[in-house]
Amino acid sequence: MELRINGQQVTVPDTITTIEELIHHFKLKNRTIMVEQNHTILRKEEHEKAAVENGDTIELVQFVGGG
Repeated sequence: MELRINGQQVTVPDTITTIEELIHHFKLKNRTIMVEQNHTILRKEEHEKAAVENGDTIELVQFVGGG
């Protein structure tokens, strides 16, 4: 499946069907991230049910602390 993730064209396995599975695929499960799918910001509660489809545009933004 072809996705545009953070501005890059990326191929992911066709077995990935949800945003939650995509997060696991990129090993971001235990990180604080914001997900935007096709210009819509998703709440964390939506990740499990939000379907990923070929051609989707996804932004994965990781929050980093510092000072």
